[in-house]
Amino acid sequence: MIAHVKGQAVHIGDGYIVIEAHGVGYGIYIGTSALLKINLGDEIKIHTYTYMREDGFYLYGFLTADESDMFGRLITVSGVGPKAALSILSQMSPQSFALAVVSDDINSLKGVPGIGAKTAQLIILKLKDKLLKDGAIPSTPSKSTPSAGTSATAYSSSTALSALLVLGFSASESAQALSGIPEDIDTSEKIKQALKKLSAK
Repeated sequence: MIAHVKGQAVHIGDGYIVIEAHGVGYGIYIGTSALLKINLGDEIKIHTYTYMREDGFYLYGFLTADESDMFGRLITVSGVGPKAALSILSQMSPQSFALAVVSDDINSLKGVPGIGAKTAQLIILKLKDKLLKDGAIPSTPSKSTPSAGTSATAYSSSTALSALLVLGFSASESAQALSGIPEDIDTSEKIKQALKKLSAK
């Protein structure tokens, strides 16, 4: 696996760049938004995802490690190939994408060229729980199933808090946004209501 390539941009093509590092030219597919930020001759570091196929391996590049990581998650969804995943991350930041997934925002995902309603629904179905669990900090109980003495509503609140944390909000902001939200509603609805409060600030 090639995790990143650091060198000079010696060629910029349609949807890809070539970076020369230590005498080797690496052809890397890259999204439109990232491509517009790169100039010929720039010394740059590109985070890469190595995609294996029967006919060889291909490099997909990103300006941040978070984008590369999210790309890896996206292509695990059936029907979402590298081209579609790259398109999504060209239109949305990893944080915006995660926000759309955990809040069941199908419309935002449908706004990406080539992503229809069925694919958007499948992405949410396959990645929502993973993003919530992987985003949980170790000290919260949301990484494990509720214990016998833990109520379902308490677990739901903990998972909602973890989701807000992984989306980049501070612990105090997240706790304040969740305060006053009824405990007897599901996690998705709690997240939606909390995000409405946070976006209103």
